[in-house]
Amino acid sequence: MFTSFSEFKFFQSFRIPVESRDDVRFMVEYEDDLNKFHYIDDARLEDASVTGLGFSTEQKISVNTNIRVSIHFKRLRIDLEGHVVRSFGVDGSEEKMLYGIELDEDDQKNMKRFIEQYVYSFSPDRARDCIANMALSERYKQATEGFEVFSLMLSLFKDITAFGSQEKFLNSMLEEITRILNAQRATIFLINPQTNELEAAAALGIEKDKLKFDYRKGIAGSVFTTGVSLNIDTQADKVRFSEKIDTETGFETKSILCHPITNREDKVIGVIEILNKRNEDRFTVEDEKTMKVLSLIFSSVFHNYNPISEKSLIRRFSTPYDREHAYIGRSQSTNEIRKAIVKLKDIDSPLFIEGEPGVGKKLIARIVHNEGRRGLNPYEVVHCKGMTEEDLHAIIFGNEDSKSVLESTQGGSVCFDEITFMPLSMQHKLATVLKHMRIPGSELALDVRVIFTSSEDLEKITSVGDFNSELFSYITASVCKIEPLRKRNQDIGDLLSHFLRKECRKQGLLLKEFSAETKEQLVNYDWPGNVNELQKAVEKAVLYNPKAHVITKLTNGATPIVDITQASIQGLDNIPHARDYSLSLKERVILVEREMILAEIRRSKGNKSRAAKEMGISREALRKKLLISDKVLTDLSGEPQEEAKKAA
Repeated sequence: MFTSFSEFKFFQSFRIPVESRDDVRFMVEYEDDLNKFHYIDDARLEDASVTGLGFSTEQKISVNTNIRVSIHFKRLRIDLEGHVVRSFGVDGSEEKMLYGIELDEDDQKNMKRFIEQYVYSFSPDRARDCIANMALSERYKQATEGFEVFSLMLSLFKDITAFGSQEKFLNSMLEEITRILNAQRATIFLINPQTNELEAAAALGIEKDKLKFDYRKGIAGSVFTTGVSLNIDTQADKVRFSEKIDTETGFETKSILCHPITNREDKVIGVIEILNKRNEDRFTVEDEKTMKVLSLIFSSVFHNYNPISEKSLIRRFSTPYDREHAYIGRSQSTNEIRKAIVKLKDIDSPLFIEGEPGVGKKLIARIVHNEGRRGLNPYEVVHCKGMTEEDLHAIIFGNEDSKSVLESTQGGSVCFDEITFMPLSMQHKLATVLKHMRIPGSELALDVRVIFTSSEDLEKITSVGDFNSELFSYITASVCKIEPLRKRNQDIGDLLSHFLRKECRKQGLLLKEFSAETKEQLVNYDWPGNVNELQKAVEKAVLYNPKAHVITKLTNGATPIVDITQASIQGLDNIPHARDYSLSLKERVILVEREMILAEIRRSKGNKSRAAKEMGISREALRKKLLISDKVLTDLSGEPQEEAKKAA
């Protein structure tokens, strides 16, 4: 039984053994009941850590006794103070005892100086053994405390890879790991940014040269890309497990424990993978805790590894949940989009993404490319809006000075953003090129996936002759529709947190947060500009509140972060029937007016009189306008409009 928390901390700490051949001079005194100190002439230093030390002696000392220590090593001398927190018997001896000393906090800095100098005197073999013993000693297997202490100890080994052969050290560690975790095999994978593959840096039980694969594949790929460890039973989790490597190696995998490895910048650079728990279906929770410690060792080994390459398109050299291209949110609509991405990412047919301005259409296009089998190949965006016809023609079809974007992205993807802004004459040419997958005058067969985005109702524009019907048929082979932010307000809280964290980091500020009242206002706002407007609002909020930890205001003098009073206007360009060219102008105006009235009623929380007053009309005029618009909709659909009747 432990008698105190201090005793527990000492027992849990990772200690370096001290050997007599090291010429460490050690002197110790203990304090008696009369506050007098007595020298112990047979004291021997047994082990040391940053927070304490252990020494043996035949002198009987009680727990909580104050101790004074002096340690001499080479030219270094340190004087320390602490107290006894633990006593042990030594090798069954009834006379000799080992005492654990917890150092005063003020002395821990000096102890660290001693340990650092002491460790650097070790031979390569001893350094490796010391680390292995500290991490893998079975008495620490169930330790849930002490990880920070161990991490600090590892930081003393600043150039661990210089201790003899790195490969020998890694193989030795893998042998110990499989023994401690009672497993069959172990492998360390590192990312190769040139090939965009996870490659084995060390492997036990198989030639490491055979182990390399796309960084997105298998359990190891999942752990690498997400930064989240996995404990898998391959029989129960067949959906997540790929049998390809087993087929190539002839090895049957039954259970997997996989943990990410990071460098000194806390970027995921690889994984450690342990296979097949003996006599059990999967690895235990305690095995997972042990792996957490082991990953610290390998993160220290590879702390200088920083895989950067111009050829690398891997998104995941960053801290968890901080990808450049991430679709944020947890609403049902957002989850459906994620499912659609999984279905659409690996097919070659064209993809059409539609939605209001600012919902994130180009983001979805980039994610589909990155996540798919073309993700390591080129990706380009062609902005159809705001380009001259001459420049757009040169980009798409090429000229004497440059290739067509369809040729320069062979094996990859091209996104035509806002395709409705492309001139009709060019639409016909593009449809012909995509039909034959060849640029006129070129013998090169095109191998490119095309993605299109539009904020307009493409079907209606095509029906009135403003868009090429042949290109329309080609574009709409696969369609992904993104809902406006006002229809998925469950995502707003997550988006606010994401953009707030991103902007604070960009500005070099401590993380801020919105007050509950301000956050509620932002969640209830209609966001006519969708996600783009929300991101700009967060940027303004951080800019206007550089010193405030909690942001409580949506205005800065006369300049609003967002204008809540305009929340009723929900993207006029996308109001139902606003661009229905089959209706007369009078009918379209009536229906647009109807949507504005209903939005104002919602903003006034159902109070029609207040809504009428805000719009500058009478309550009776509001009622008549809704009844007229209700009749137009009824004539169109043949069904009564209940919402308007309730409002009227």
